[in-house]
Amino acid sequence: MKTYLIERDIPGAGQFTPVDLKAISQKSCSVLTEMGPKIKWLHSYVTGNKIYCVYQAENEELLREHGKKGGFPVTNITEIGTTISPATAKE
Repeated sequence: MKTYLIERDIPGAGQFTPVDLKAISQKSCSVLTEMGPKIKWLHSYVTGNKIYCVYQAENEELLREHGKKGGFPVTNITEIGTTISPATAKE
């Protein structure tokens, strides 16, 4: 599977309560269970007016399908080719 970064424009996302975030997470997990093993959510970053999600999927179409089924906007999808971190400097 490939790894992707999904950008979602969601006004006020940074103001969501823990209850709001739990509900969104539960909805996402429910849709993923329905869709099967070809797509996996790794984690997300919540900012002021956006949520950035890191997913693994066989293709971009599955990410768009997940967005439609869950009611999650998909502003942009970028395939992640490589990751680096401070550990990369030591290798």
